[in-house]
Amino acid sequence: MTFIEFKKALLDAEISLPKFSKLIKVSEKNIQSYKKKGEVPNAIAALITCFVVMKQNGIDYKEAIEKLDLKHKKKKGAGFASKKSKKEE
Repeated sequence: MTFIEFKKALLDAEISLPKFSKLIKVSEKNIQSYKKKGEVPNAIAALITCFVVMKQNGIDYKEAIEKLDLKHKKKKGAGFASKKSKKEE
């Protein structure tokens, strides 16, 4: 799915990009990065397509997703703040 098709699907599902990213616990910045690539990952494409179909059939997808109690994943990396300073002996 192209990023443009994804944006159109958001409109069909009646959800904004910020609300979509908050609902699925993925940073908006992360999703916006797919704009440069031109395509969204298959999982995101499948998810928004399901949201559109659910919306068209009168199913509240927001409630269903919220029941999953998804957690926002934090990056695990060696950032500057997490490095331990080496003491000279």
